Amino acid sequence: MRPLRVLVADAAPLQRAGLRAILTASPADGVRTAPEWAAGDAAPAEIVVAGEAGDGVEAIELARRLLPDVLITDLTLPRADGLAVVRAINQANLPVRVLILTTRDSDEEILAAVTAGATGYLCKDAPRDELVAAVRAVAAGGAVIAPPLLARILGRVAEAIAGSTGNGAARLNALTGREREVLEHVARGRTNAEIAETLQVSETTVKTHVGHVLTKLRLRDRTQAVVLAYETGLVKPGT
Repeated sequence: MRPLRVLVADAAPLQRAGLRAILTASPADGVRTAPEWAAGDAAPAEIVVAGEAGDGVEAIELARRLLPDVLITDLTLPRADGLAVVRAINQANLPVRVLILTTRDSDEEILAAVTAGATGYLCKDAPRDELVAAVRAVAAGGAVIAPPLLARILGRVAEAIAGSTGNGAARLNALTGREREVLEHVARGRTNAEIAETLQVSETTVKTHVGHVLTKLRLRDRTQAVVLAYETGLVKPGT
């Protein structure tokens, strides 16, 4: 398997150096920088840092040129902020997943990042293991939001349900009964394997249902599917 290629975008050189140090702290864990992954190594690295950007415009240009698996970006960037970077990458249909790593954690910013197309959102004080796990999950097509942040934004979504359920719920009419059931399980944070076990179907069948849900509801990824499920009242917090 080829290593996961990561692009890092942060305005502060020390922050970029710190992030690189975190990702390269333990070669035994399979995390190294690109120069260290060379012929003659005992085993290829699991993650390599393909490049660094100090502003949003540079991040977009490098994302287009390098096509990393994951872009780790701050929200606060010169020339183009993190949200603009996420939008540009998604509008260009680049095969690049975006993980936000920032000190800013307001509900509005988290929801804006998810809406723009980010598939991960962590704060900079996240433990190293949590960051590395998030990179792996995002690269594999998953979505990651730090649990305390997710709990908060779901609370905000719950507050909005009363005013939005009527029109929003109509969107779910496009789904079959089984697709609605799969969406409910996705919203509860269950993996495809767990859903397959619960419904007594194959994991491939679950993946097909998830794909149909995203296509019919015009959603970008599972994160947006979770938000919609709570917005429409299909799933309610605490149930």
